[in-house]
Amino acid sequence: MSEARPACSEGFTPKTVVFQPDRPLLTDGGGRIAPLAVAYETYGALNAARSNAILLCHALTGDQYAAGVNPVTGKTGWWEAMVGPGKPFDTNRYFLICSNVVGGCMGTTGPASINPTTGKPYGVDFPVVTIRDMVRAQAMLIDHLGVETLFCVAGGSMGGMQVLQWAASYPERVFSAMPIATAAKHSAQNIAFHEVGRQAVMADPDWRSGRYQEQGVRPEKGLAVARMSAHITYLSEAALQRKFGRKLQDRSAPTFSFDADFQVENYLRYQGLAFVERFDANSYLFVTRACDYFDLAADYGGSLAMAFKDTKTRFCVVSFTSDWLYPTSDSRAIVHALNAGGASVSFVEIESDKGHDAFLLHEPMFIATTRGFLDSAADARGLAPDGTSK
Repeated sequence: MSEARPACSEGFTPKTVVFQPDRPLLTDGGGRIAPLAVAYETYGALNAARSNAILLCHALTGDQYAAGVNPVTGKTGWWEAMVGPGKPFDTNRYFLICSNVVGGCMGTTGPASINPTTGKPYGVDFPVVTIRDMVRAQAMLIDHLGVETLFCVAGGSMGGMQVLQWAASYPERVFSAMPIATAAKHSAQNIAFHEVGRQAVMADPDWRSGRYQEQGVRPEKGLAVARMSAHITYLSEAALQRKFGRKLQDRSAPTFSFDADFQVENYLRYQGLAFVERFDANSYLFVTRACDYFDLAADYGGSLAMAFKDTKTRFCVVSFTSDWLYPTSDSRAIVHALNAGGASVSFVEIESDKGHDAFLLHEPMFIATTRGFLDSAADARGLAPDGTSK
């Protein structure tokens, strides 16, 4: 194991720990990833008792830059509204850890990384990974950082799946957990949307059977279409109507062509183009597949309650009324299982018309809910406002 800052394919140098071949990541699908690099960021300071660490789990195409300036995009981190001094994830009180998932493309080993066996990028030879594999890699990082028990694990969407997996796989290491806008299994509809995205990538002639890196091209058009399709699921009809309606883009009348006449078309095209500048097409295939395979109950004989049986972890499950990607019914199923498993759980359904992405936006009720849950858990944990142990 070594601490390093290797240059990655995007040309920046994330904070990274590299686990050497004597500590491989063995995947659920029978794969072996070695060496394994895990890129991460931290915020705040670990207290002397090592009892104030929070792991933030990012969503599908997120990364380790939860707050501050993302060095690749130049934009603020994906949870800037929630992470920082005085914010719910208070960096004056907590030590926050956020890592890029295995299979990603922001410094953690993924399909764009060099396969030590061939000396070429893994491409589609990269092992298919699962949410549990992502959590195993995070556990290796947490061990490396000297944290035995996490005060909290929190995350939304795919990050919420990681939270549930953490609570099931390592109940003794998770004091509290916040699964947000997520589900304990991927629905048929969500698998279908992901398949549309993957097929868009693979239909791009520049995908080259996943070997595009070796041939100096990128399937940008296919990846952009995949992003456009997925982005629709992150929003709500109310949000789209409020922002765009049927307003035209820079014109007073339709062109009667296939140009981007409508503002919503122009917006989706922008989202697609911006996405290809920061994400790898093969990584998109692997992380969407990881979500598709997620079915926590299946690992416990079909009983989700058994995944949380006799857990001591304190849970706060959060959903949003306009989220049709992971609707409230998915969260209620998690809550019912936690109740059946005897867990301490609170559940908040937040009224919002912002769709699935509401958890990433400034949503006052969500901010208040998170602050209240963490404050209560911190009191139970014996954490003072300055992060020291009482």
